[in-house]
Amino acid sequence: MSDSVETFFDKAAVKSADKEHRRKLLFNIGKYNESVVKGKQQYDNLELAKQRAKNVKWKAIDNLDKYLTEFESNFTKNGGTVLWAETADDAIKEIYKICKENDARMVVKSKSMVTEEIHLNEALKKIGVESVETDLGEYIQQLDGEAPYHIVTPAMHKSKEDVARVFNEHLGTPLDYTPSQMTMVAREKLRAKYTSADIGVTGANFILADTGSILVLENEGNARLTTAFPKIHIAIVGIEKILPSVHDLALFLPLLATYGTGQKVTVYNSIISGPKQNGEIDGPEKMYVILLDNGRTNLLAQPEQREALYCIRCGSCLNACPVYKNIGGHAYGTTYSGPIGSVITPHFKGMEEFKHLSFASSLCGNCTEVCPMKINLHELLLLNRRDAVKEGLVSSQEKIGWAAWKIGMKHRKLMDTGSSNLRNFFMKKYFKESWGKFHDLPKFPKKSFNEMWREKK
Repeated sequence: MSDSVETFFDKAAVKSADKEHRRKLLFNIGKYNESVVKGKQQYDNLELAKQRAKNVKWKAIDNLDKYLTEFESNFTKNGGTVLWAETADDAIKEIYKICKENDARMVVKSKSMVTEEIHLNEALKKIGVESVETDLGEYIQQLDGEAPYHIVTPAMHKSKEDVARVFNEHLGTPLDYTPSQMTMVAREKLRAKYTSADIGVTGANFILADTGSILVLENEGNARLTTAFPKIHIAIVGIEKILPSVHDLALFLPLLATYGTGQKVTVYNSIISGPKQNGEIDGPEKMYVILLDNGRTNLLAQPEQREALYCIRCGSCLNACPVYKNIGGHAYGTTYSGPIGSVITPHFKGMEEFKHLSFASSLCGNCTEVCPMKINLHELLLLNRRDAVKEGLVSSQEKIGWAAWKIGMKHRKLMDTGSSNLRNFFMKKYFKESWGKFHDLPKFPKKSFNEMWREKK
């Protein structure tokens, strides 16, 4: 068993039995669900909007090479520089090079899952560059030494008392500070970082091919400060974030806001097309966009599963997933958790090491139901399972178990073999440490339904 599998089982076992953890998670997800219901009311025909959005992403992903080169051409005309990174290491090397050329000592970062994917903060620390998260949720997690817990809400698992503890331990604030007071403390600390940082780093929610622009969405304004003050702006973006045209935003902005946070539209929507031009008084002097592959073309090569690249990272599938609600985000041991993480991670980081994530699902289909891009997530999980079996990435014990089950299911007499005491013995022997650890084991009756039916007839 690989380390990632053992870590997953260990963390999942702890969190699924932690009632306080579940209470916090369900409370925050409940607030999200209430907001989304209100956000959906802006639509006259929501299903039509979702289908049109999926069609746009289908067009974009099926012509990915064309639109990415179009973006590069237009962005370069605007004075920016496009860098291509096949792996996370390639992206880090490019960032190291930019830091060295500009003698950078401090980086401010807006919220970005792709920077978490390449472990940028840890990489910058190795070369003596301070990296500061400026999104409030990410800032809380950075202070507490934890990775983001959720794609959209990094500190979803923390109550206001937990945040007060983090601020008390790391910033010296009183434990009875209110959320508003803690926010003001964070604002004061971060404002000084913006004005003294050498480089601002962001991700991008979308890449716009026809204008050579990136789009950054936020609700706090920290990303705008991250890109306005430092002389250099680096945007690190997964290649799947491409959209053919700026005109597609009329469709995608409300969808992402509705399913991400329940808003009609995000508060700050910034289209950035390059460094500042002549006559402009703010903005970076240099701007780089790093287009990251890091396993995405592995998924692109799978005709049945490539639709997972349509994901706009709204996080709605996480909030709907009964498994995520029980084990939380950190149990997955990956950057992207929940149903979408379980689908894409085996392709990004290797099926052998992460195939178990595709089995961490009830296959209830709720993730597919709530996806604004109509991605068939529960079917993609099944396809991943199929591929894992085809590639022989299953244990001999599992193969024997399924072979025995198949034989038993095909022969009624074998299913009826043995007394109820014998069956209960096997149930205790093989399921006591797994299912029985937190549940009462089912008990077989003295007579099966088949036996009672025969007696009655």
